[in-house]
Amino acid sequence: MLLIISVVMVYSSSSVVALTSYDDSAYFMKRQILWVLIGFALMSITMHVDHHLLSDRRAVLAILIISLVLFAGTLLPGIGTTINGSRRWLRYGILSFQPSEFAKFAFIVYMSYYIAKKGERLYDFMNGLVPSYVMCGVFLAIAAMQPDFGSALTIAGVTFVMLFVGGARVIHLIGTATVLIPFVYIGVTHSAYRLRRIFSYLDPWADPQGAGHQIIQSYLAFGSGGIFGRGLGEGRQKLLFLPERHSDFIYAVIGEELGLIGTIAVLVLFLIILWRGIRIALYTDEQFSRMLAIGITLLICVQGMINMAVVTGLLPTKGIALPLVSYGGSSLVITMGAMGVLLNISKESS
Repeated sequence: MLLIISVVMVYSSSSVVALTSYDDSAYFMKRQILWVLIGFALMSITMHVDHHLLSDRRAVLAILIISLVLFAGTLLPGIGTTINGSRRWLRYGILSFQPSEFAKFAFIVYMSYYIAKKGERLYDFMNGLVPSYVMCGVFLAIAAMQPDFGSALTIAGVTFVMLFVGGARVIHLIGTATVLIPFVYIGVTHSAYRLRRIFSYLDPWADPQGAGHQIIQSYLAFGSGGIFGRGLGEGRQKLLFLPERHSDFIYAVIGEELGLIGTIAVLVLFLIILWRGIRIALYTDEQFSRMLAIGITLLICVQGMINMAVVTGLLPTKGIALPLVSYGGSSLVITMGAMGVLLNISKESS
């Protein structure tokens, strides 16, 4: 259902800009349909391949190294591609790939393997938590240098929840979060563009043509949509007013055209994924499978909740896609591949 919504809303939100830029109103929709088909192919493979292959030490190491090489490769001149001020893409000809999407999945595989291997030793801070913090720090450092605060926030959030579910002491996790607060504060206050985003979050109307423009246009979309929306295809903010209308801010277009009813429907669909993912984890006996199920579920739902919070103004503006809905091949294909792994876990645990 989310994929159907994605194809319809990508076409609705992008048709004007696609016609202006590519002389084809269905340009982005056609590409999105292609990514959906590739995603289904990958999902059909991963749901029939035993997920326990990912628990092998050599497989974990290979996935981790490949993901880190690709992730860090975006920072190298001549290899990484800069778009909107961030170096998050690798490009070869007309093809582009966002390694952070694969890196997030690879990190979940590593964390699942690590937690299953440590077992009760996770209760110990130095021997249990610190090694996972070091690996998490490597991923966060690369994300910060791109910069990609959305991916960093997702990785950090998933790490803490997986460690909590895996058996880490709550006092250790709270202590770690407390220690990190000053570093987050320094990272924000010593970056001009991050400060602008914070100020625009607190008062977007102070700079309506600059830092506050995007969220104000999002507010206008939601407000004009009301309860039932203007109607499919009748939105006005997508007419070159709302930036990233078919990608990061597609939820605002849904709010304008389908209203509160449409936005709640999308939210409910993500809550169903969350519920089913937790249920799969609860019915799984093996620790690795349980942690992998939790990690994949969190990867999808945490990103979804962050995107919705950003678009509705509950969090400062940051670039993060709405999984399975926003336009983009890397996010869609990797997410569907991860969903296949989750379905494989579900099939074995049922």
